[in-house]
Amino acid sequence: MTTSKNFLPVTAEEISALGWDRPDIILVSGDTYLDSPYNGTAIIGRLLQDEGYRVAIIAQPDMNTADIARLGEPKLFWGVSAGCVDSMVANYTASKKKRRTDDFTPGGENDRRPDRALLAYTNLIRRHFKNTKPIVLGGIEASLRRVTHYDFWSDGLRKPILFDAKADYLVYGMGEKTILKLAEALKNGSDTTGIRGLCYYAKEIPAGYAELPSHEECTEDKDVFTKMFHTFYQNNDPITAKGLAQRVDTRYLIQNPPSQTPSRIEMNRYYELPYTYRAHPFYAAQGPVRALDTIRNSVTTHRGCYGECSFCAIAVHQGITIAERTEASVLKEVQRFIDAEGFNGIINDVGGPTANMFGMECRKKKDHGRCANKRCLYPQKCPQMPSDHRKLNSLLNSIRKTEGIKRVFVASGIRYDIIMDDKAFGGQYLDNMVNFHVSGQMKIAPEHMKDNILGLMGKPSADVLKKFVEDFYKRNKVRQQFLTYYLIAAHPGCTVQDMEDLKKFTSKELRINPEQVQIFTPTPSTYSSLMYYTEKNPFTGESIFVEKDPNRRKIQKDIIAPPEEKKPVKTVPYPFAKKKKGSNRPKG
Repeated sequence: MTTSKNFLPVTAEEISALGWDRPDIILVSGDTYLDSPYNGTAIIGRLLQDEGYRVAIIAQPDMNTADIARLGEPKLFWGVSAGCVDSMVANYTASKKKRRTDDFTPGGENDRRPDRALLAYTNLIRRHFKNTKPIVLGGIEASLRRVTHYDFWSDGLRKPILFDAKADYLVYGMGEKTILKLAEALKNGSDTTGIRGLCYYAKEIPAGYAELPSHEECTEDKDVFTKMFHTFYQNNDPITAKGLAQRVDTRYLIQNPPSQTPSRIEMNRYYELPYTYRAHPFYAAQGPVRALDTIRNSVTTHRGCYGECSFCAIAVHQGITIAERTEASVLKEVQRFIDAEGFNGIINDVGGPTANMFGMECRKKKDHGRCANKRCLYPQKCPQMPSDHRKLNSLLNSIRKTEGIKRVFVASGIRYDIIMDDKAFGGQYLDNMVNFHVSGQMKIAPEHMKDNILGLMGKPSADVLKKFVEDFYKRNKVRQQFLTYYLIAAHPGCTVQDMEDLKKFTSKELRINPEQVQIFTPTPSTYSSLMYYTEKNPFTGESIFVEKDPNRRKIQKDIIAPPEEKKPVKTVPYPFAKKKKGSNRPKG
């Protein structure tokens, strides 16, 4: 059994047992403490520990007691994260109803993560520690709210979160490099203002920094906010980005250029730290943590995604350049699973934001940065971007053939358009998926089928989907595995008629009644959220229809996936059903 000594400390007793007078750094998280590289707080904590800092964690502190003070005050700084998901997304559905469950909370009941967790935790710290050491915000909630942003839950623009939270610094993106440099600067009392990936306050704009429209200007004019967002979005590449400054009241938010993309050696280090892959016993005793069922015995191969779907925040948080581990590092982690007590021989996932982007990146982009006003995959794949699954095929084969491994699954999403574009090795990858890495069904995310909606989403056309579906089932005649589809209702531009057309498409072309349908949720710092707020296409300035009425948004979803009590009997998945004579439809 794993004991608490294998973890970063979370109690005063553990601090005392380590012989510390107090921690150098205390990390506060809206998730429970899962000691896994799938948990950003655990990665940051382990990395700082590896650098020699005394690091402790307070997970999901009680807002009504002095729980936040149980470890005392850190010597260097507090690091505050809302968790792996923005707290408002974690707490509310697309219809703004309170979620009852939380996979990152022991016991599963959603009763420990406060709304706007960064603000709540920062206020909690200052309530118990007046004039405390610097408070540093990090994680996805901080990253996506670092400039003026649209907030769906208050239906308006909010200030950069550093101002709302009244914290001292904000680390954006995947913050390993930034947090190490910040910790060193605070330890030595040296200047912090030049650290990449860092946001802070200032009275003046640093030389060479681009000035964004002010927060006040953005709130007064939606077109100005659109202009601001374009500049913000285009300055997320570590090679081409300028530093940014935005005036808020009488001061400026200063955003330094992004941290450099980690090298393979650095990525190996982050994922080879001594994780236990378990919940800390202090929290595990409070109930099972459902997230562990998903992330246990799963391997991250890379970060970043160059798909740049309009509704996705990965481009702003992880970036559009792939940062990958070496095959040797991935196999080393797999061996750790094999050596662990109770391992069942099954790897639950091998992937990243998009599983089949491992080993594929544009050399021009890696050397010179992103192209201005051009995407890698939309409207067509750029010829400079390779589609080559050889490296990924090799990795999956090596894992599968490792002694002690029974099955290797790929649960992360894939881009079927990349598979279809890879004429040399895409078919081999798909055969591998069908024969070895899919259990019953393979999940893909076309999101829609109407070209006008797909264009707003930045997704490939339905013709690519139809070709992939045909190819998948040709390779699947023996195993008879199936495709399942993730779809989005009520995306900006989408009408009831568009959903009716999508229903006809799924019935006629895919021969299914899909159930994986989500109502679009506008999350901070995405182009789709910008469309939702402004009711315009941000690239053309044309007005677009946006469904904002909660009931009518739900109606769009119900067209595809009716409520449980009204759901029709599913059709038999294409194309294995026996057809009635004279009919082109499978039996239902």
